[in-house]
Amino acid sequence: MGAIKVLIVDDHRLFRSGVRAELGDSVEVVGEAEDVESAVRAIAELQPDVVLLDVHMPGGGGQEVLRRVLGAGAQVRFLALSVSDAAEDVIGVIRGGARGYVTKTISGRELTDAIRRVAEGDAVFSPRLAGFVLDAFASTEAPPIDPELDSLTQREREVLRLIARGYAYKEIAKELFISVKTVETHVSSVLRKLQLSNRHELSRWATARRLV
Repeated sequence: MGAIKVLIVDDHRLFRSGVRAELGDSVEVVGEAEDVESAVRAIAELQPDVVLLDVHMPGGGGQEVLRRVLGAGAQVRFLALSVSDAAEDVIGVIRGGARGYVTKTISGRELTDAIRRVAEGDAVFSPRLAGFVLDAFASTEAPPIDPELDSLTQREREVLRLIARGYAYKEIAKELFISVKTVETHVSSVLRKLQLSNRHELSRWATARRLV
């Protein structure tokens, strides 16, 4: 078997470059994509063995890529690589057809191993995420509808979780590869949509819904 062909899909160029550098020559990185449309095109053109797939990005996110590519019958395996460790994100992409889900705290060596395992047909998860998947597929009940939570964008949910975990705006900006000003804009939007007054109320709201 030759080198595993990998496509990196993420909307942050700097992050894609970092992943490419971390993987080195352990796999063959055949290309990169930054949104749903470019990802679908690249997969069709480059025929990678494994796609490293971000969950949240322009055009509908990782689940939309999975729907369009796997729905067309493509024989490619997906490994989600995301800053988010939220149960709904993990379950969503696994139900969509991804073979694994790891967070961006993973080391280069661990990521290489995860790619190889997914290419061989294994399912791979960061340790604490496996429980989400087991719980989800053991349950036959549909998740309850939460109109307030559904009113938030995926990025707003990410910011909300980090706020609830006690991150400062500057730390959130670094974690999500966005500016502090953008973090402030997201927080203001979340406060407005949820009709809350400050980050302490946000933290209580998120904790009550077990989003932390």
